[in-house]
Amino acid sequence: MKTKIILAYSLAAFSAVAGERGIFGLYGDTPDAKHAWAVHDFNRPYPKQVETPPGKPPSDAIVLFDGTQKSVDENWCDRKGNPTKWRVKDGLFVCTPGSGLACTKRAFGDAQFHVEWLSPVADAKKHGQLGGNSGVIPMGRYEIQILNSYDPDPSADVERNYPDGIAASVYAQNPPLVNASRPAGVWQTYDIIFHQPIWKDGKVLHPGTVTVLHNGVLVQDAWELEGMATHRVRIPLRQHATKLPWMLQDHGDPVPFRNIWIREIPSRWDNTTHSEMSAKEEDVRSLRDKTAAALFAKIDLNVPDAKNVNGILEVLSYSKKPEYLKAAKSLCAGYDAWLKSLPPDKLAANKRYIDGTLKGFNVLIRNKVIGANDYPLRATLEQFSKQK
Repeated sequence: MKTKIILAYSLAAFSAVAGERGIFGLYGDTPDAKHAWAVHDFNRPYPKQVETPPGKPPSDAIVLFDGTQKSVDENWCDRKGNPTKWRVKDGLFVCTPGSGLACTKRAFGDAQFHVEWLSPVADAKKHGQLGGNSGVIPMGRYEIQILNSYDPDPSADVERNYPDGIAASVYAQNPPLVNASRPAGVWQTYDIIFHQPIWKDGKVLHPGTVTVLHNGVLVQDAWELEGMATHRVRIPLRQHATKLPWMLQDHGDPVPFRNIWIREIPSRWDNTTHSEMSAKEEDVRSLRDKTAAALFAKIDLNVPDAKNVNGILEVLSYSKKPEYLKAAKSLCAGYDAWLKSLPPDKLAANKRYIDGTLKGFNVLIRNKVIGANDYPLRATLEQFSKQK
């Protein structure tokens, strides 16, 4: 019951704020040096719509293989840029053993990557490194292992591969959290979210991460990359271009693939205006100034009513330029005088606006944008708000 009450209150509060957006702009904590936007800020850009039809790639995905030779010709090559020798058979993109890596013709950096694969039935009894071996190699530098790793009986006396080399491992670095493998001959999926290392002045600022869902199961949880793709030895991270081809590995097995697509995603370090991690105060200040100017242009400085007072309070949450402070003093003083001139019945009719404007003041005070006594209007609002 308590949860339902809290939820109902939250929905009611949101509805009230959304319905009165034209008057009351301040609601959540204000912008600060690391955040260009307030909490629950309607001025914040709205995300674009991406269509997600069932069983199909998202509308903003780049389809790398759709079962046709055309998609191979357009999107894949070998490491030298020549046509790949991997073949299309029955609508599948199949590794030709000994032909080398299949590389994307386009270069990608941070991305969401989807691929479906299976270990050939002929490899069902092969173990170790021998069964359906391949891999997804983001940017040609890091590897997510593909391998026949179905292992329903942990007590069975069989030859297994080392844990950091089974399916869905970050090869030679980190085993999957669980083994979500399916048997050979059964299609499997990888959904990989990859963020490359970030460098500054030749040093690693952040090692980058890889998240992997294997057959819908989280098996790599934002694993921080320790180095480059390797075997037997550890190779430290090395700085490289921010966009490089992604690759599928030829390890000598005719592993088939289907439904391959990729979505380019922004680096988390590109977020310079609203992030504790990567915000740059000069970028935050610039965006706050632009937002303040746009909001200020909508205010009628000659009409000291609730709408314009709340408008100038919202402007102050972004910037306290002298012209904004001057306008705030004038509008607040005018609204203060008008409220004090109202008879009781008119004052009661404005109760909603009085309470809403007082909340706006309190948001600014709570966030130390203004002082509690900077504007006499606040004391008037508080007095009238307490009256029945």
